[in-house]
Amino acid sequence: MPLPCAITRFNRAFLNRVLEPAARYLPAFGVVVHRGRKSGRIYQTPVNIFKQPNGYVVALTYGVGDWVRNVLAAGDCTLITRGRSYRMIQPRLVHDEERRAVPAVLRFVGVIGHVSDFLYLTHDTRSWARRRADAARGAKKAQSREGENDRIKDDHETHRA
Repeated sequence: MPLPCAITRFNRAFLNRVLEPAARYLPAFGVVVHRGRKSGRIYQTPVNIFKQPNGYVVALTYGVGDWVRNVLAAGDCTLITRGRSYRMIQPRLVHDEERRAVPAVLRFVGVIGHVSDFLYLTHDTRSWARRRADAARGAKKAQSREGENDRIKDDHETHRA
């Protein structure tokens, strides 16, 4: 395991609870929202993330823990980063001793911490397309309502005259 068990327990019990609210907004951090395989309970795990062309890579600083197994079993999760929520699909566990997913300046940190496992998450482009279509429909409805309000106002002014 990359970090000693004592540090992992401390972080899970204390540090993660402190970091979670900030991790939703800070660059290179995020919160993975996932469902427990056995309990069905919703969990939120703060993580270090790195942007990729089709999604994000999570550096598994504690190795492959329960939350990683949950995401792999479910086949999807939600990633909250920089104040936005993204549905992520097709999780892939990758062991990479060269740490190619991490920016070059941070690879040395990965060597020191013995971090060589990564979880690749792909954006669910179907949900993006759906959101864009919903937004477009909402904008059209708003425009038609504005036009309708103008017509009603014109009719009202015509009847007053």
